[in-house]
Amino acid sequence: MRRRVVITGIGVIAPGGPSTKEFWELLSAGRTATRTITFFDPAPFRSRVAAEADFDPEMSGLGPQEIRRMDRAAQFAVVTGNQAIADAGLQVSGMNPYRTGVTVGTAVGATMGLDREYRVVSNGGRLDAVDHAYAVPHLYGYFVPSSFAAEVAHSVRAEGPVGVVSTGCTSGLDAVAHAVEQIREGEADVMVAGATDAPISPITVACFDAIKATTARNDDPEHASRPFDRTRDGFVLGEGAAMFVLEEYEGARARGAKMYAEITGYANRCNAFHMTGLRPDGREMAEAIRLALAEAGLAPVDIDYINAHGSGTKQNDRHETAAFKRSLGKHAYRVPVSSIKSMIGHSLGAIGSLEIAASALAIEHNMVPPTANLNEADPECDLDYVPHEARAWPTDAVLTVGSGFGGFQSAMVLRRAT
Repeated sequence: MRRRVVITGIGVIAPGGPSTKEFWELLSAGRTATRTITFFDPAPFRSRVAAEADFDPEMSGLGPQEIRRMDRAAQFAVVTGNQAIADAGLQVSGMNPYRTGVTVGTAVGATMGLDREYRVVSNGGRLDAVDHAYAVPHLYGYFVPSSFAAEVAHSVRAEGPVGVVSTGCTSGLDAVAHAVEQIREGEADVMVAGATDAPISPITVACFDAIKATTARNDDPEHASRPFDRTRDGFVLGEGAAMFVLEEYEGARARGAKMYAEITGYANRCNAFHMTGLRPDGREMAEAIRLALAEAGLAPVDIDYINAHGSGTKQNDRHETAAFKRSLGKHAYRVPVSSIKSMIGHSLGAIGSLEIAASALAIEHNMVPPTANLNEADPECDLDYVPHEARAWPTDAVLTVGSGFGGFQSAMVLRRAT
């Protein structure tokens, strides 16, 4: 019999608040956390808005050496990992280190640290040959995203399977799915898994400016992210992290753990088509959804809520809408769908895990978070996207999906744990 895997702890840092409670309060209230960029002067850029997290590493329990050593994204991962352990009611000292593992997803690694250090070693870009003598001693850790997983493993004393998954904007889904498989295969009994990204830096903003993927609605940051709306013009960059404690079901039940949800299905596909382009028929995402439902043992009519990728780009929202219709048939018109990126922006690799957190909390509260800023429905996006206000809704099974550069398409099914 296949081992069942449940979520027993959740840790979140997101725009709008550095805790799971504040995250859910923002989503259920339909508030937005998008604003003009404050981390640097955004004046030279086409898109000057982002969803920044108000995060104080010292107040979050990190010491001076940890703050100096770790990039902001690594700090997010460690803090949310510790939050998840505490939420699960576990004591690190009581966990079997050899049966505990870590998987961290990230799309762009230590972007902020690398950006900052390049400015230093190049003297603000003036030197053709950088001067390594000015680099921080931990610069190598910024170059290797595996340092994120190592930091979390050190924090929770995990000596089981530890690794990083980096598949662009599906990293947060794929990392959790990889951790689920570690438990199902018997490699671990507990996995601390999720994803982190802190990409709000000049280099990232410049890259998305170049391909016009981000919004140019700079005069109205609070309403700039508007997935599925006729007037959408690109996504709002975000940051954050969500980490989970995943446990084998029988072990969690034996210790009386609270179970947010069971992860019952997952699949991943690639369109092998274009680095940033998407076919309008949504065939690859539809296939990932079909396979995830099959693994979960569910029919389309069993899905109570779809947590959409909903980036707010023209092509993504059309592609995703087509994928839901293709995979769910008539039920696509009956099931509520929403995008939390309308409120917390798109944190690249981290967003998939933040959306898993939102899905698990939707099950816990029987409530569907809204799609903020959806004022004028796009005729090509004609499903029930839950505009503006959260909806009380019986929610036992959630489909959450992700779409990433490179053509990656991932789908995951969560069910109420019984």
